[in-house]
Amino acid sequence: MQDKQTPDAPEQAPAIDVHPADDAATASPPENTAAASEADTMPSLEETLRQAEFKASEHHDAWLRAKAETENVRRRAQEDIAKASKFAAEKFAQAMLPVKDSLEAALNAENSTVENLRSGVELTLKQLTAAFEGAGLAVIDPMGEKFDPNLHQAISAQPDDGEPNRVINVLQRGYSLHERVIRPALVIVSAPKAG
Repeated sequence: MQDKQTPDAPEQAPAIDVHPADDAATASPPENTAAASEADTMPSLEETLRQAEFKASEHHDAWLRAKAETENVRRRAQEDIAKASKFAAEKFAQAMLPVKDSLEAALNAENSTVENLRSGVELTLKQLTAAFEGAGLAVIDPMGEKFDPNLHQAISAQPDDGEPNRVINVLQRGYSLHERVIRPALVIVSAPKAG
C-alpha cells in the first residue's frame, strides 16, 4: 500500500544543528559594535576641521567688529574732548556779554551825571559778580584771617599789637576757580612789635 500525501500537510523543514561555538563566531564582539557605533556618530576629520575653521572665522569677524567699535569710541571721545576744550568758556562768555553791553551803554550815554554813572557802574559790577559766581570763580578776601601761603601772597610785614602772621591789609583780592587758586590775594601781614 502506498502512502498518500495530502497536499494540505505542511512540509517539515530540515533540522539544523546549532552549536554554541558557531553562534560566537558569527556574532561580532561587543567592543567592536561599540567602536562601530562611535565611528558612525563621530564626525569625520574633514567635518571637524570645517567646523573649526567656521568657528575661527566667526571669532575673527567678531574681533574685527569689536576692534572697529573700540576705534570709533576712541575717535568720538577725542572729538568730544576737543570740542569741550574749544568751547569750555562758552557759558562764561555768555555771562560776560551783558557786562560788556552795560559798559558800552555807559560810555555812549550823553549828559550823564556822576550819580547815573555810579549807579550804572554798580549795576555792571553786580552783573560781573553774578557771572563770576556762575562760572565758579570765588573771591579771596582774607582781611583779619591768619596768613596762608597757599591763598595769600605777603608783600610786607608791619608791626602790630595783635597776633603775628595775621592779614592786616588786603592790597588786591585773590580769586579761585572751583577751589583752585588762580590769583593769590596780595596782603600785608602783622609782625610782633619789637620790644
